[in-house]
Amino acid sequence: MIISGQNFMDIRGNLNCANDFNFKNIKRFYHIKNHKNNTIRAWHGHKYESKYFYVTSGKFLLGSVNLKNHKVEKCFLNYEDPKIVCIPKNHANGFMNLTDDSTIMIFSDKTLKESLNDDIRFPFDKWNIWNIENY
Repeated sequence: MIISGQNFMDIRGNLNCANDFNFKNIKRFYHIKNHKNNTIRAWHGHKYESKYFYVTSGKFLLGSVNLKNHKVEKCFLNYEDPKIVCIPKNHANGFMNLTDDSTIMIFSDKTLKESLNDDIRFPFDKWNIWNIENY
């Protein structure tokens, strides 16, 4: 699921928003900036937790894998085209920053304790979506 946002720019700067996103079930968030470009953080899955990804600067490749049928999906996220992408429960996620200035916020519908009890890890190259060209 993708929640489209909007980007407004004037002489003062940019304003990005995703006004259709509802924080009702969000219990925590975290903000990530990798030390260098093309750093991969993958694959991290949950049977019960859903996560929401929002780029606060730069560009990312975001991947999602359905843990039941192993269907892989990927999308490119860009600060200049704001959107929030939901990775639902029963999925694994992974991402790679595509620019040095990239930062991403991740919102979760579970507490940290709930998440740690629902933690499934896979090698970063189990579903290898990381070779990109012409982006």
